Amino acid sequence: MIVLYPGLFGLFAFVLGVGILGLQLRKYPSKENAERYSRIAHFLFFAGLGTPALIWLFYPGLTHLDQLIGLDPLPLKPLFLIIGIIIALPGLYLLAITNKSLRAFGSGANAFRLTKRIVDQDIYRYTRNPMSLGYYLFCLSIGMILGSTLLTLSVLLGLIPAHIFFLKYFEELELELRFGESYKEYKQKTPFLIPKFSTK
Repeated sequence: MIVLYPGLFGLFAFVLGVGILGLQLRKYPSKENAERYSRIAHFLFFAGLGTPALIWLFYPGLTHLDQLIGLDPLPLKPLFLIIGIIIALPGLYLLAITNKSLRAFGSGANAFRLTKRIVDQDIYRYTRNPMSLGYYLFCLSIGMILGSTLLTLSVLLGLIPAHIFFLKYFEELELELRFGESYKEYKQKTPFLIPKFSTK
């Protein structure tokens, strides 16, 4: 069970850090603090949620996690393999198109290179968080393609809820402080996560 410690510790550190940063931002709301705390929160994301995956990649190896802790692999492996491949494709597409849009329209990128303006073009017209949606789909696809019960459940019950907490509790406030009314208007007209394609 010791193999789970990096993941559990990383998840706890990320959620706790985001909670503290969110409280601080509510106590000392300013554009400068929003930018500073955003960089810290993104560091916590990569360190807390990314590092355990790297550790597991090399030890014990992503395909050996279930066996090491006594979990059965996912049942119906061919079905989960097909589902994993199917959801990996839009996941990768969203990750690629969002980075392109942030650079082209926001003069920034993901994480530490913060955008200088609200991006509401391309896929961002349909959802406020297409990069996150792509990330969730891709991470989930890895667990399914590998047939790993632990990885799949870790994404569904750990990574996705923790990251949604970050988006709702921290990032939305951070963006309001950095962009003001333009973000509030964008937030009102654009869905949080699941794209809504207009029929007009």
